[in-house]
Amino acid sequence: MVVEPKHASANGRKSSQRPQKSHRDVADELRARITSGALQPGQRMPTQAKLADEFGVERGAVRQALRILQSEHLLTNVSKGAPATVAPDLGRALTGPGAAPQPTMVALAPRIAAAFAAPHVEIDALCLTSVSLTLAMGEPLRQIHAGQLKPAKVDVRVMLPSRDISLAFPTPVDGSADDDLQLRRRWLAQRNAQGQVLRHNLLALRATHGIDVRVTFRALPFTPPVKLYLLNGTEALFAYYTLARSEVEIGQQHLEMYDAPGIQSTLFAFEQGAALRDTTFVEQSHVWFNALWETISSELQLTS
Repeated sequence: MVVEPKHASANGRKSSQRPQKSHRDVADELRARITSGALQPGQRMPTQAKLADEFGVERGAVRQALRILQSEHLLTNVSKGAPATVAPDLGRALTGPGAAPQPTMVALAPRIAAAFAAPHVEIDALCLTSVSLTLAMGEPLRQIHAGQLKPAKVDVRVMLPSRDISLAFPTPVDGSADDDLQLRRRWLAQRNAQGQVLRHNLLALRATHGIDVRVTFRALPFTPPVKLYLLNGTEALFAYYTLARSEVEIGQQHLEMYDAPGIQSTLFAFEQGAALRDTTFVEQSHVWFNALWETISSELQLTS
């Protein structure tokens, strides 16, 4: 009896009818095992043959998956011979500039903390409310209070949308002017509260640790479609604000709106000196930020 090709795998065994996994699917699963701790630093991976059998793919797909993880510095010794090894230093691989993109809430704090190891910390941010930046500052502040970090000077510049513009988002789904006003007031309260907390926590370092701190805010005449963080002139962290439909309760009223959950936005990291593309992106991001800061932005007051 001749077995039809669609019912047989490459090794002659009957295959399931499940969709064929791609090399990216394999990379995603192995990455999840590494980041969850199921595969430990320094541990040898299963052989490529075993992985191919487990995932039901060709060895070529496994090799492609392993090379992806090697490029992310999660694996070492990827070759056609011996099994690969989980990288011994996963800390930098998971949080450094070369790490795989992660949600802002996960990726930003380690990079901000690393920036605070410099004697002169310089952080520029362009965002919608500064909530991600305020949360991310918690880790370096903790390390400063614990005596683990002691920068001499901290300069932070933040650009946020002006209170005087019509926001592109958040915006009501039905376009009601009254609903738009309520969402606008809610956003403004969040912007001001987060900015005030950020400024207060940083300026407090003057009295508690004698650190020279300067925090400055400027107002943008538009709603930024992206968020950008520039760290010490050497790193640029970039994310898109992706709009989604959601519901919010204001008072006793439930409003349908289009908004972008910034803390969940995928953050892409670029490092000066890593490659020509990365270096150029960091440099041009600084040029773009400074141009906005020095031209069309205006003084911002964190008040209602």
